[in-house]
Order: sequence, then C-alpha cells, then structure tokens
Amino acid sequence: MVREAALGPMERALDRLTCDRMFVAVMETGSFVRAAERLGTSSGQASKLVSRLEADLGVRLLNRTTRAVSATEAGQAYFEQVGDLLDQWDALDLAVRNISQSPRGLLRLTAPLSFGSLELAPMLNAFAASYPDIRLDVSFTDRLVNVVDEGFDLAIRIGRPSDSSLVARKLSTARLLLVASDAYIAAHGPPVTATDLSRHECILDSNLRDPGRWVFSDMAGGSLAVPVFGRLRFSSADACLSAAEAGLGLAHVPAFVAAPAVRAGAVRVLLGHQASPPLDVHALYPHSRHLAAKVRVLVDFLAARYRGEPPWERGIVSLPYRQQSSASGRD
Repeated sequence: MVREAALGPMERALDRLTCDRMFVAVMETGSFVRAAERLGTSSGQASKLVSRLEADLGVRLLNRTTRAVSATEAGQAYFEQVGDLLDQWDALDLAVRNISQSPRGLLRLTAPLSFGSLELAPMLNAFAASYPDIRLDVSFTDRLVNVVDEGFDLAIRIGRPSDSSLVARKLSTARLLLVASDAYIAAHGPPVTATDLSRHECILDSNLRDPGRWVFSDMAGGSLAVPVFGRLRFSSADACLSAAEAGLGLAHVPAFVAAPAVRAGAVRVLLGHQASPPLDVHALYPHSRHLAAKVRVLVDFLAARYRGEPPWERGIVSLPYRQQSSASGRD
C-alpha cells in the first residue's frame, strides 16, 4: 500500500496499535459511534481504522449493517487475542512511566453526593496540596457510574460492590443510624425494638436499593429486615435528615450524614442496641497489572486517612432515649 510504504517500521507499529484499539472499542461497545466517543474521534474515522486493520490482515473482522455491528468468526477470534496483547502493552507502558515519573496527570474520580461533599472533599483538598502534579476531575453523584465506559480512574462506593470486574479496596465502614428529633419522640414515643417501626412515620431514602425495608440486628445477633412506611421520600440522605430534624418522622441515614446533627442535639440516635450492620466504604478501580501511580497514591492516601475509627463516628453515642435525655439535661 502506498500509505504504508511511506511509513517507517515504528510508525507502522503505532498505526496498527491505533487500529487495534479502535477494533476492540467497537467490539466492547457494539457501535462505531460509541467506540469513537470512547476514543475521542469521529464515527467515520472509527470505520476507517477498522477497515484499515481488515485490509492489513486480509480478512473481514466485522459484519456491518445499518442497525448493528457483529463479529465474524475471524473477528471474534482476533478480539479474544488482541485484547490481552493491548493490556500487556498498556501495562508495560505504565510500568515504565511509573518508574521514571512522579505521580502526575489527570485523575477522574466519582463518589456518592453526600459522602463526597461532606467527607471526601476535605481529604481531596489535602491530597491536592500534597501532589501538585496531579489534576483532579471529581464527580459527586448518586448515579451509579460505569467506571470503565465513562472513563473514570477511581470510584468510591458504599456498600457491597456490584461490579465484579473492578478491583475493590476497603477504606472504612459506615453505619446507618436511626434518628429522630425530640419533638417527634415527645409526640409519638421512641421505638423500643425495630419491629415498632411499622407504627411510626418513616422518611424513606430512594437512593437505597430497597427504601421500604430497613435492616437492623436482631436479638440473636443476626439481621432483621423491617418493612417501613411513610409519606415522605427523598433521593437524598441529607434531605431525609432535614425532615427528621423538623420533627416529621424517623430517618435511617449514614453516620457521616447524621453526625453533625447528633452532636448538636438536633436529632437523637435510637435503637442503638439493634444497630444496622455497618456498610463498607470501598475504592474501586479497573483491573490492571500495573496500577497507575496517580491512582495508587490516592488510594493509599485515603486508606491512611480513614484507618481506624471513622471520623464520622467520633462523639456519636447510641443510648436509650431516656438515658440520652437525662445525660443532656432534657426531659
């Protein structure tokens, strides 16, 4: 080919690498458009790169129609092999860069909205001050982000990880606390056991997997899922806490959300003897033989800062309502 004849061996190798990456992206996304978006180019260019690869190999890799793209037998076989080779290339490239460079570059991170704004943001500020060569692009959202497809380097998740394709490193734990205001307790009385919640007005967090079932420890040391009901439902733990502070019901919110209000006396922790099993806080990142230095140092930084008792647990007590009232001087 005239175009290839004008290229030297190194240029030809890099051009082939570009074509291979585009082919893998098309196979993984099932679309030239989505593959082009992932790699930052146009769908026309994506099609040209795959056609160039097919011409180089002398075989058709993809069947193309106006509605779908599917692999030929040769294309499927090539995809299964070339993906591993690209992973090895990337791992080698990254390993060399990590040896020769200090952590640097853009690091994209996503985390839940409440945890991110309340607890993670101060940690990231300290991290940014310690690593001036790393640029942070942070998204705080309660939407379940697809880490790989959306180009994130790292995700902070609370609870059991749902994506087994990602590496999960535990950073800390977070309890869910049952809280209510003095005004609500005075009007309705405190629940004595978790089963009492069926007669209480409960404020539901629609971000939870099952908002209408709250899990507590039972008297035998197991877990007890209690159905709960209420006229208020928010897609925000902060909003649920605010409604509880206003005396509108009981809220079941993470300790890092409730802690300031508990310390200030705006709400009280109830059913401490049946506390919910704690949720794990994980750092999640894509599998890689050599983890990028920028990701590794951030994960290590967070793990060190969250080691031991979580900061949101400090000063939080779970006492029966009457004991709390007596200790605080309130009747």
